[in-house]
Amino acid sequence: LDAGRRVRSALDKVGLLDREKVNPITLSGGEQQRLCIARAIVNRPFLLIADEPTGSLDADYAIAIMDLFKSFNQVGTTVLFSTHDEALANRYQPRLLHLEHGALAA
Repeated sequence: LDAGRRVRSALDKVGLLDREKVNPITLSGGEQQRLCIARAIVNRPFLLIADEPTGSLDADYAIAIMDLFKSFNQVGTTVLFSTHDEALANRYQPRLLHLEHGALAA
């Protein structure tokens, strides 16, 4: 796909296709979060690192984003994300690593 189509596809996947021509500064916090995710996935990376990617999203968008991450993982992208939402993380049954006082505690 050409770059324009990949961008539109990524925006569509995060629910922002209708906001394609909008200045990012005018987007809400949740929309900006989803835009960052679209930017991260547009080039189909081998590794996707996301720090609290669902932190400012409502429950429906949080699930949609996690579903998107899962679909990328199923086609070979390693997805590493941090979250305080243990229920959301457990929903996807990834390999979970816990940090306690700055140290890994599997």
